[in-house]
Amino acid sequence: MAELNQVSAADFELLPNDRKRNDETIEKPSLSFAQDAWRRLKKNKGAFVSLWIIIAIFLGAFLSVPYANTTTTSKQNVMQQNLPPRIPGNIPGFRGEQKIDGEKFNAYERANVKKGETHIFGTDQFGRDIFKRVLYGTRISLEVALIAALIDLVFGVSYGLISGWKGGRVDMVMQRIVEIVSSVPNLVVFVLLILIMKPGLFSIALGISLTSWTSMARLVRADVLSLKEQDFISAARTLGTSPIKTGLRHLVPNVSSTIIVQLMFTIPSAIFFEALLSFIGIGIPVPMASLGTLLNDGQTAFQFYPYQLVFPAIVMSVLMIAFNLLADGLRDAFDPRTRD
Repeated sequence: MAELNQVSAADFELLPNDRKRNDETIEKPSLSFAQDAWRRLKKNKGAFVSLWIIIAIFLGAFLSVPYANTTTTSKQNVMQQNLPPRIPGNIPGFRGEQKIDGEKFNAYERANVKKGETHIFGTDQFGRDIFKRVLYGTRISLEVALIAALIDLVFGVSYGLISGWKGGRVDMVMQRIVEIVSSVPNLVVFVLLILIMKPGLFSIALGISLTSWTSMARLVRADVLSLKEQDFISAARTLGTSPIKTGLRHLVPNVSSTIIVQLMFTIPSAIFFEALLSFIGIGIPVPMASLGTLLNDGQTAFQFYPYQLVFPAIVMSVLMIAFNLLADGLRDAFDPRTRD
């Protein structure tokens, strides 16, 4: 035992003079809430890739061809109706070839299309370029979704803040109103709105937002009910801060993560509902194009020209999946329980 307690200087290795360690040094960099959320979002590969896909779709849709180039028809368009997809190169399926009654031929040569002219997604029954119409239709669908999300953001957040902050009888009455609105089917509300207003972009967005704000209001209310009991809210009340300033300076920043995540789920829902309305013929009026109207036109010619349905369906599917993956990634990034 005595031998174990005997420690000589040879048992230790002395550090050089230039190597000093400060135990009080913070090894992990200090990050704000937004910086930490962005760092964790980048770790989620699916959500991060979806973010760039959404940005690319937005840029392609809003910087694409003007409206007139997607609706006008001419003699040249009529000659180029129902052309198959063709792109530069010798890629199977994109060579501009068609097969009718067992005979395979080049549809572009038969339609006397100029050499070098291509249509990535082909043309429709009126000779209009489907790629341009898909870009414009995506723009219309995104505009409807963004208008609905904006109304949802303003009205839903305000409603939830007031309901959660007031509490008591005011909260009870406001929540009963939410339950009544939620019980009415979306399609019924939209049809009634169409009877009052002229069918168009704003009427569709308004009809979607009239029933979608309830989820936002409930989530914001739940967060406000827990936040208003916190010490920093009590301190703001003690200092005489008005309820409006308290809500804008303290409550809204603390529920911002919930708002952002809910918006990411609201946008794809609005896109899908707009496509459904346009698909059944009570949405975007002709000759305007949206993803729903393109799907409706494509399904009528699906038996003979399946590409007219496939390409709009792919774009819509990618858009919906990307928004849902991004929403899941944002939910994990803003959740403090998932911090590493």
